[in-house]
Amino acid sequence: MRREARESAFKLIFETLFKDAEEETLIEVTSPLKKEEDKEFCERLFSLYEQHREELEEIVKKNLTNFDISRVFRIDLALVFLALTEIKYIGTPEAVVINEVLEIAKKYSTFKSSKFINGLLSAIMRSE
Repeated sequence: MRREARESAFKLIFETLFKDAEEETLIEVTSPLKKEEDKEFCERLFSLYEQHREELEEIVKKNLTNFDISRVFRIDLALVFLALTEIKYIGTPEAVVINEVLEIAKKYSTFKSSKFINGLLSAIMRSE
């Protein structure tokens, strides 16, 4: 299921916000994925994020109003990066990606995070 692949990619992105991801981490995070296509999707999402990380950070910084990126809850930031990567570089429809990311946020983040993530992604989509 794609949500599991997205969730695995989110975990990898989250880890890179603290340190560079290592090959063992990629294998460890993707190994629970049962379908090969899910593993490939997860790896593709993560690879695209890594390739465009600086650009994605600049997009987020530009769209944060009265807030510094260093103050954004890292789980929320990883989810925003995941959504932007999939929308911009894979071409999945915005509504699908945002819905999926908000569902993942409900599982891993705070009660208010869904509103923050949705607002930030909406602002970014309007400005792009």
